Amino acid sequence: MNKKSELQVFREYLKKNRLRYTQEREKIIQEIFATHDHFDVDTLYLTMRRKGINISKASIYRLLPLLIDAGLIQDVFFEDGHMHYEHIYGHEHHCHIRCIECRKIEEFTDPRLNEIERDLAERFGFKILSHKLDVKGLCPECREKIRNMA
Repeated sequence: MNKKSELQVFREYLKKNRLRYTQEREKIIQEIFATHDHFDVDTLYLTMRRKGINISKASIYRLLPLLIDAGLIQDVFFEDGHMHYEHIYGHEHHCHIRCIECRKIEEFTDPRLNEIERDLAERFGFKILSHKLDVKGLCPECREKIRNMA
């Protein structure tokens, strides 16, 4: 079975929802899926402008909810006054642990989270569709720096 490309998935989503497919949207999607880091609108916009791709921030902001609804990206965390995103299509579900000092981000999976989901579904009668876990703390390097400052 061939996995559909991000663009194919998005085209199908647009068709199903009677929305228009544009070259501008395609360029934004291609740039999002060309990076494997978390991104925010400003960074994406500046990267595209540096490459000579003429788009507006408004176009990016209008596209992001569609990409989330299509299951291609997700919002990850809110920091510095704006949301950060990552593409998730074709990737294993994972969670994040973030250092509040240096902003280092580690991604992790843990089978115990699936057990917790099953327990919650059973306990509350929910059908769990997804979860998002964002753990914050101090990484070993930052803890060491703080210890040395004391």
